[in-house]
Amino acid sequence: MTNKQEPISVMMARSVMNRYKPENVLWHYEHGLVLQSIYAVGKKYNISEFCDYVKTMYDTKIQDDGEIVTYKKDEFNLDQVNPGKHLFDLYKDTNEEKYKKAIEILREQLRNQPRTESGGFWHKKIYPWQMWLDGLYMQGPFYARYAKEFGTKEDFEDVVKQFELVYVHTKNEESGLLYHAWDESCKQLWADSETGRSPHFWGRAMGWYCMAILDVLDLIPDTDENKELRGKLITISNELVKPVMNVQDKNSGLWYQVLDMPSRDKNYLESSCSSMFTRFLFKMVKDNLLDTSIASKEDVLNAANAGYKGLLSKVSSDSDGNLHLASICSVAGLGGNPYRDGSYEYYVKEAVVSDDFKGVGPFIFASLESEEINA
Repeated sequence: MTNKQEPISVMMARSVMNRYKPENVLWHYEHGLVLQSIYAVGKKYNISEFCDYVKTMYDTKIQDDGEIVTYKKDEFNLDQVNPGKHLFDLYKDTNEEKYKKAIEILREQLRNQPRTESGGFWHKKIYPWQMWLDGLYMQGPFYARYAKEFGTKEDFEDVVKQFELVYVHTKNEESGLLYHAWDESCKQLWADSETGRSPHFWGRAMGWYCMAILDVLDLIPDTDENKELRGKLITISNELVKPVMNVQDKNSGLWYQVLDMPSRDKNYLESSCSSMFTRFLFKMVKDNLLDTSIASKEDVLNAANAGYKGLLSKVSSDSDGNLHLASICSVAGLGGNPYRDGSYEYYVKEAVVSDDFKGVGPFIFASLESEEINA
């Protein structure tokens, strides 16, 4: 990691491009995530090759009539909305109607998405009455971008409501950390019989939520009309700062797979959530959202910089000069078949891999924040 001829974000984006070809593209949340991060690098550093690459990849899935190859609306899966966030940029860049048509297909899913009694989107049709932290990242920024470009004030209100609902129902009052998910029916085997909460604080789930809330704040115009809505999200984001910093490992600067159990057997320092929290802390300072009565800018920046330094220790370079990111949880969820019970043992037994897009995408975003704030 001594070659600094290019910013790390550029080097990692280029490394992904060298490995990831059009025949590998899936309409999948993690593919959308890494492509969006590459596009962001291209825009920041004015590298047209990166933006052209992302368009080429998306065009393998978006047909002329706007239909999305392999997308299944009747699954009502919030994960499938996340790749759609980039369609707004493609439409803006090219004015090609197929992208707008695809946007409308995904917006129609949200119009009909099953909801809890309190109005929260089910995570998927196959997960009834459940809100997962993951889902706020999957649909929130898309929904907010739609509201900004084509929607109404009521759309913004619904976006914010989703964040409020899941925050209230997953927050641990003592630590301020957020449980992975909430089952309104309290019937899932993983759910507490009284609160409906899952039993543990999974790092990446809370990381998704932290990234999502700041992405949505980027999209709700800072006007008098939106002052109350923005204020709700700014309050929540500030309430998350200290809980996130409190569970940061002081030696490595990273965060654990299960956030509040650093010394428990088989727990490990995990790169995707560490990237997400690092980005979150940098962005809270950069975007002037931080309430300094909660934490000083210096302390938050020190935590973010420590996180980023720790992440760089997980990055290696191969003989071709491509970068690789290690220590990424491959996947974790709840329910399903075979059944995932949300236990500590479940979270620490899932595969730990390198170069997974769920880690690489957030790492690129964290790198962009570091490069901007430390320029």
